Amino acid sequence: MMNVYFVSTPIGNLKDITLRALEVLRGADVIFCEDTRHSIKLLNAYEIKKPLFSCHKFNEREAAQKIIAAANEGKTVAVISDAGMPVISDPGNTVCAALKAAGVGYTVIPGPNAALSALVLSAFPAERFAFLGFLPEKKSERQSLLLQYRDMPCTLIFHVAPQDLDRDIADMYSVFGERNACAVREITKLHEEAAVFNLSSGYEGERRGEFVVLVEGAKSSLNELNALTEREHILHYMRAGLDKKEAIKQAAKDRGIPKSEMYKFSLDL
Repeated sequence: MMNVYFVSTPIGNLKDITLRALEVLRGADVIFCEDTRHSIKLLNAYEIKKPLFSCHKFNEREAAQKIIAAANEGKTVAVISDAGMPVISDPGNTVCAALKAAGVGYTVIPGPNAALSALVLSAFPAERFAFLGFLPEKKSERQSLLLQYRDMPCTLIFHVAPQDLDRDIADMYSVFGERNACAVREITKLHEEAAVFNLSSGYEGERRGEFVVLVEGAKSSLNELNALTEREHILHYMRAGLDKKEAIKQAAKDRGIPKSEMYKFSLDL
């Protein structure tokens, strides 16, 4: 019998809670929340009063042990994040791994999800897509991650905090080049918006609320880069913002040759 539940909660409109989610939350002995101050608003709206414990990125390992202990005592445990599905760009993955390792069964109560909702609102191709979540803080790590997905012919989905919007879009443009994008915000709320824009021009709308940014997939293939001379191939990545060493490494990877062989084409750069 499962007695640990990862419960999806509304991403904006409190009415989006599912009947099964309410049933589990009402039947739980304890609830672990990303931020107890935030989750209490949802629980109060549905007159659910349960012991609350925090489970966030700074205490997730400790919280996991408490959840395992509670489950082993036969208690029913619900795990929620501030909004949407726990684990997806939210705490919970460490808890899942700890539960697996301890042999404690768990299940999921599906529901609202910002990335999938944004994909529908964008009207971008949805047959195939890749969810990348939040980009790293360091510029070199952001560009390295983006490069891994540059040639994928599918819609790319990112979570972006409003203060990082211009920074992340600029890095997307430097790596992907010109592409259509869509900024989706305030999903399920009164001022819901899905604004299409070009990466070169950036997003010029309201900066309030959490964003999901979608970028169209690659239309060109890697073969086009490999058709360049070795020197131009390296320059392509340097113009995209990589330093010379990283540009050589990426070009060599594209061509399937050793970095040492690619290096000789960069001596005059």
